[in-house]
This record gives sequence, structure tokens and C-alpha cells, in this order.
Amino acid sequence: MSLGLFEAVVKTLPDPVILCAGDGTILAANPAARASIPQLCVGVSLYALNRDDASALRRHLHNWLRSGNPLPGALVLKDDDGSPVRFRCHGVRATWWQGPEPVVQLSLRRLDQADRFAVLSQQVTALNREIAIRRTAETQREELLLAEQAARARVQRLYQLTAALASSATLAQVAAAVTSTAPQVLDVDAVSLELHSQRLVPALEPGEQLHLLKESSWQDLDRPHDSVRAAPAGTLRIALEADDAVLGTLTVHPGAGGVPDPEHLTAVGQQIAQAVRRAGLYEHEHRVAERLQLSLLPQLPHVAGLDVATCYAPGSDMVMVGGDWYDLYNLDEDHIGLSVGDVAGHGLPQAAVMAQVIAALRGIVLRCGTRPQEVLTELNEYLHLYHRGQMATAAYLLYHRTTRTLTYVKAGHPPPLVVHPDGSSRYLDGPISPPIGPVPGARYRQGETTLAEGESVLLYTDGLIERRRESLDTGLDRLTQTALRGAGMNVHDLCELFLNHQPGADYPDDRALLLARPNPPRCDPPSPPCQPSDPTPENRHPGQPPAPPGIVDGCGVKNRSGAGGPPDR
Repeated sequence: MSLGLFEAVVKTLPDPVILCAGDGTILAANPAARASIPQLCVGVSLYALNRDDASALRRHLHNWLRSGNPLPGALVLKDDDGSPVRFRCHGVRATWWQGPEPVVQLSLRRLDQADRFAVLSQQVTALNREIAIRRTAETQREELLLAEQAARARVQRLYQLTAALASSATLAQVAAAVTSTAPQVLDVDAVSLELHSQRLVPALEPGEQLHLLKESSWQDLDRPHDSVRAAPAGTLRIALEADDAVLGTLTVHPGAGGVPDPEHLTAVGQQIAQAVRRAGLYEHEHRVAERLQLSLLPQLPHVAGLDVATCYAPGSDMVMVGGDWYDLYNLDEDHIGLSVGDVAGHGLPQAAVMAQVIAALRGIVLRCGTRPQEVLTELNEYLHLYHRGQMATAAYLLYHRTTRTLTYVKAGHPPPLVVHPDGSSRYLDGPISPPIGPVPGARYRQGETTLAEGESVLLYTDGLIERRRESLDTGLDRLTQTALRGAGMNVHDLCELFLNHQPGADYPDDRALLLARPNPPRCDPPSPPCQPSDPTPENRHPGQPPAPPGIVDGCGVKNRSGAGGPPDR
């Protein structure tokens, strides 16, 4: 098509049609264009007539030149009096043009009042559509935000449960953590645990009763008298399974929030099952270590004229045996020896060293038990020679029955405590000597004191007084305050009081105690002669067998010491 043919075709059209170059110069215009605006004629630039931003016109021309299909647009041009005239337009590249540069074929339609109303209606419709889209997006955004907040809160509660279970060592602690934390995690009213104690903590011997588990905050499925009650309607039971063994069930009581999400409930149940399994293994290993430790401690002999009580308890966070010991030696008619000590460290090697130290010390005491300095000197040489690298603290005391004199030697060990009948006390903080083992040829110095009537002496290991982030003086002061509460107690009750003087406290180390109180034998009138009798109930430790026949003191009265029974628990 030629330019002349184009002008002939568009001459009769009612709407303005123009042909312009890429720079906006008008190359042709039909009569309707000149009727709309007289300035729309050949040679005039659209930029000269444009009332809007020139960049918008430039962008339109650029798009039209590149398009083979008509593209809509809008122009605001100046009339002959300078007033703006608005046009809707469709532009397209003129494919028929034979010139060196492409041109735009532009169809215009002047916007009169009807057109303005139609445009306004279209704008209102478009605005309403935009508002609806934005409202939908805002609603979705709020829903996503609420879902994110709920997920974040769920993760935070789950983290709290994880932290509570991670810090729980025993089954009772795990059960307390579950009952206090799991309802919030699952958004339910309450949860409860039913566990198989025999699967979690196997008995160490046939018929053994697990007394430690009686006061737990969970139901025992292996106890006949602990029958599980029927669950109310709507209650969920989740099996707790770990290592291919069903350890019990978690009972969930839904509340107003409804039934928890199954996947979330399963994840919480698995986490609790792992914690229960871990706590059962801990308690089992703890009991095995305690049983082994007690089997290594010596059975004390009956000693005339001396009431003796012993106690032992493993550390609260230990599942390994330790090296704590105590012992009693009936040397002769006048002398009694006592010892207490602690091999440094925990584990089977330290327990083996402790057992050998006890045996070696008994042999040493047979030779020189009445010379406390020589006892620890020989024990030091023994430990240094046969157990290189091992160290122990120890205290050896020699009591003289007739004079009530107490001679003592401390080898790096906490001072023994002398408790008066009124509950006041004093420490035997005399000469201090180095621990046994690391220093060959060390010299050990001894101190001496006299026990008044009714006074007791307490030997103990450092686990009784040491606490994390606490000075040793604080523990020693606490022990003297405990002694005040024990005024008038017998040796067994007083020993138990010292052992558990901080209920619920964290004991990081083992505690071994030996409490001795001189008790002079009573001599009945010569006629009739004294008849042997069993120890009085108040002086016999619970579970202690009667004293064997033939063991009597100088006046024929059987020994009243409680030392022959098993160590106090």
C-alpha cells in the first residue's frame, strides 16, 4: 500500500486516523483528525501537541512500533485554543509501509461525555476488582500470620517440653515434667502416664521390690494393686514405644481445643518414650552401682562399749561406683580404730583401689593400729607403690576406752565432727597432712582430744558437705547447724539426719558416714551373774540380726553396737 492509497482509504472514516514516524512527526492525517484538532496535520510533531508527560508518549510510540497487533493507549493533545483534548487510541506498526524507517498507524477517538462515563465505569469496575483482590490478599496474609504464630507457639511449647525432659534424670522427674508441660504442648486438659516398671527398671534379684518407685507420679502397670481405671469417653491412649519395647501409655484428656493433630501427638509421644527409656536406664544403672558399692564396703565388727551407725548414699547424678569407704577396728581391750576415706574419681578402677585399700589398711592396723601416724604413713607408701597415679584422702582415729582420748590423723580429708549431747559441736581441725598416694615419704601429724560423756564423733566423706558453686565453709557450717537438730537422738537416727540434712538437694558425689558414740558397759551385781541378752531394740539398727552368741564385753553384757548390721541406707 502506498501513502496515497492510505489517505484515500481513511478519508471517509468518521474517527481520526494519522500516520506518524517514530519521532512523532505526522506523515498523514484524515479529515476527521483535522476536524478534531486543526493542528493534526502533516509535518506537525505529536510532541508539540502533547499535554501529558513526553515520556509517556515516547513509551507508547516505542510499544506501537514493536507490535504487529493494535495496542491501546491514551493521548492528551492541545486544541487550537490551548485547551486539552483527550483521545483513546490504538496504535500498531504499519506493515505496509515501504519507507526506510517504520511508522505507526494510529486510530484516535475523542472522549466526549458518554465516553467519559464509560471510562469512569470501567475505572470503577477495575477499582472494585482491585479492592476485592487486595482484601482477599489481606485475609490470606492474616490467616498465614495467625498460622505462623500458632506454629511458632507450638514449637516454643515443644521446646519447653524437650528442655524439661532433657533435664529430668529419674522416672519421677520425667513424669513430673510430662504432667506439667505436655498439656500445654498438646493444648489439652491433662495427661497421665502408665508405665511398666519391670521393663524400665528390672529387679536385681528375684522378688525384689522397687521401693524407690512407689511414690512416683505415674501408675505402675506391673503392680496388681495399681489397676488402671477405665478412661472417660474421648480420652486418647498413645503407646510409648522405644527400642522395640512398649514401655507404657500416655493418656491424653482433650479439652476445649479438641483432639490434637495426630502427627503432633505422635511426635510428642515419641519424645516422651525416649525420655522414659533413658530415665529407666539411668535408675537401673544407678541401682546397680549402688548395690556394687555397698557390696564393696566392709561389714563392721561388734565393738564393746561403742554404739556405731553407718550410712552410705551414692551421688544423685552418678551412675558409677566410687571410692568412698569407712571401717572399724577392734584392736584390743583398750583401743578402737576408725577410718574413713575417699579414692579420687569415679568408676570401677577407683572402686577396685578402694577395696584393696580397705584390705591393706586392715593389715596395717593389725601391726601398728595404736600409732595413727604410722598407719597413714604405711598406707601412703602402699598406695604410691602399688597404685601409681591414684590419690585418696583419709582420716584415721584411735579411741582409748579408759581415758576417752581420741587421737586422729587427717590426710587431706575433711575434719571429723564431735557432737555434744546438747547438739553443739566442734571440728577436729588439728594438724593437716597431705593426701595419701602422690607424695612418697610424706609425714603425717596427729592431733588429740578427749571425748566427754555422751559425745559422738562423725566421720564422713566430702560428698556430704561439697556443693557446686558453694564454698566448703558453707557446707561445714550447715553440718554444725544440723547437729543442733539432732540433740537427744540415738546414733542411727543422728546418722540418718546427717545423711539427709538437705532434702531434695543435688548431691554430686557419694556420701559415706560413720558415727560412733562411746557407751561404757554396765556391770550388774556379782550375784547372780550377768546373763547375755540381745541388744535393746532402740540400739539395734533396723534389719540388724541379733549379735552372735559368745561375743560379750568385760562384764558379760553383749555388745550394744549397731555396727555389725548392714550399712544404713
